[in-house]
Amino acid sequence: MNKNHICVCICTYKRPELLERLLLALQNQKTENLFDYSIVIIDNDHEQSAQVVVENIQKNNTINIKYLHEPQKNIAIARNKAVTHAKGEFIALIDDDEFPQTDWLLNLYETVEKYKVDGVLGPVKPYFDKTPPSWLVKSKLCERPTHETGIVLDWHDTRTGNVLIRRKIFYEKENLFDPDFAIQGEDKDFFRRMTAKGHVFIWCNEAPVYETVPPDRWKKIYFLKRAFIQGNASFKYYGSSMNSKLKLKIIIKSILASFVYTFMLPVLSLFGNQYLIKYLVKDIYHLSLLLTVFGLVNIKERNI
Repeated sequence: MNKNHICVCICTYKRPELLERLLLALQNQKTENLFDYSIVIIDNDHEQSAQVVVENIQKNNTINIKYLHEPQKNIAIARNKAVTHAKGEFIALIDDDEFPQTDWLLNLYETVEKYKVDGVLGPVKPYFDKTPPSWLVKSKLCERPTHETGIVLDWHDTRTGNVLIRRKIFYEKENLFDPDFAIQGEDKDFFRRMTAKGHVFIWCNEAPVYETVPPDRWKKIYFLKRAFIQGNASFKYYGSSMNSKLKLKIIIKSILASFVYTFMLPVLSLFGNQYLIKYLVKDIYHLSLLLTVFGLVNIKERNI
């Protein structure tokens, strides 16, 4: 009986040290002889900063690794190149600043086969090489929601940092990632379109990966910039499906949210930085969304 094959797709951009950590963690994935796997890496840096790392790993690695270069700086185009060069029945997506446990692929695979769904997502947990500032830990800005295994996910709760998808989804070209989301949001847009088509994605809480949070992400300005980018991208998800009623609903919600958060900030500042930054991030997100709705902001370059 032929085993299923999983292709682990990684898009990377100027993170050679973190990519090396990821590739080393992928060398010893448990399979219980249920599947085999390979790796495809898309280097989205025009200087090909990942190439030396990949070549060094390949020398002592029994897992097949394919290295490809995508000079056009666009995360959606890079992802499309990865999935179109993938082989096998399944595609696993993981970010270059993450690394998994040894049973990561196995748990995702067993879950997708057990529930007979189109894809499975797992937790992304923060990992610090050094002790971070207390305000960062208390604010929980690096933490993400988790769910019970088997729960069907709404597209708002999806992303590509830890997911296993049946490759047949990508057989249709219109199911690829949208290049209009050049810097962020291409993953939620993808899941929004796929769930609208009836594809089902669930959660597997037993398959975590760990996102390395380096010191340059410990600065408050990083989270404010990230929130502004996310607010800009979030409005674009709806695309041509946006109607006047939905647009008005989004505007009203963000105006109210921004008003409440702005009003709360002076009070929250009295209770510590963790509260102030947490809600300032929310405020910035809604402000950015409103500016995008009215055509005042269109971010084309990710500067964090």
